[in-house]
Amino acid sequence: MMKGLGWPEVTVHEIGVGRARRRTGVGWPGEESPRREEVAPREDDGGAAGSPGDEGAAAERSGPDEEAADADGGSPTNVVAMAAGGEPKGDVVFPPLPLPPHTRTFVVANQKGGVGKTTSAVNLAAALAASGAHVLVVDLDPQGNASTAFNIEHHDDVPSVYESLIDGQPLSEVVHPVERFPTLFAVPATIDLSGAELELVSVIARESRLKKALEAHCAEREEEGRRYDYIFIDCPPSLGLLTINALVAGDEVLVPIQCEYYALEGVGALYRTIERVRTQLNPRLTISTVLLTMYDARTRLSAQVAEEVRANLGAAALDTVIPRSVRISEAPSFQQTVLTWDASSSGALSYLQAAREIAYRAVRQDEAG
Repeated sequence: MMKGLGWPEVTVHEIGVGRARRRTGVGWPGEESPRREEVAPREDDGGAAGSPGDEGAAAERSGPDEEAADADGGSPTNVVAMAAGGEPKGDVVFPPLPLPPHTRTFVVANQKGGVGKTTSAVNLAAALAASGAHVLVVDLDPQGNASTAFNIEHHDDVPSVYESLIDGQPLSEVVHPVERFPTLFAVPATIDLSGAELELVSVIARESRLKKALEAHCAEREEEGRRYDYIFIDCPPSLGLLTINALVAGDEVLVPIQCEYYALEGVGALYRTIERVRTQLNPRLTISTVLLTMYDARTRLSAQVAEEVRANLGAAALDTVIPRSVRISEAPSFQQTVLTWDASSSGALSYLQAAREIAYRAVRQDEAG
């Protein structure tokens, strides 16, 4: 039987949703059918996770703070034992991580496409939310891929971040909760956002539209006693007005860098743009985090790129790297993060470990004053 665009129809059992959903070969949804069997978590066939020197295994580097957390059951290994002991149902919960003393707003940016910006934003946000943090993800990419990963509708008629930027609609009216993560929320993006940069050209203080919207929304949450611990702004693969709005609204920049040579070429331009924004519009902006993605331990190139990034960017680069992983690539086609799609995969482990690094860095920085 053929369906949709001519792709053969298949049945895929979704983990943790209690039903089997019929989909075509490229993930197009079809009719739902009753669930008939349990599906055990599948072994990932991606590359190794962890630091570049730990080839062949999902490795983690732990400092003193992380080792202390491991003793309390906070390690990714213990997390997987909990998640994979039976098929996860209901809310996703992992051992708690320390919360920052104030809201940390990350701008996930890199003008090169395909380096893992959206994938990193949604999976880090999910990992932190499952560990007890209140997290908001703002989808600022007209493609709406972050909205897709969270299973949030983002067709033309859905109120989105576009209405907040152009019409001044409060963000509280366009924020959506994310299924299975009680403390995770998202602002969707629609295709209307593709024309926002032209519409913003004649607007006064056009670079600060997102900042004002976020400040007003965060103030409302503070009054209600529900402060966000983390905000992730997923930027489009460009350095236009949308990305400038994100850089003005944020405090920290998280730069995903693919472990391939071409990914390094555009980093210089991104850093120059960030420096101009810091000088003229947002002096508090810092490049706090660099995340190496699509690391393949089987190739010498990945190790060389990782070494060069660490040599040039120093302490900003996380010890954890994200491996090439089929599970990470599969998850969005089923409107899920890799944490709900396959919690035992090397990709899920790596994002959990990266989230722990981010959380403990804030603790150490706060202790250092």
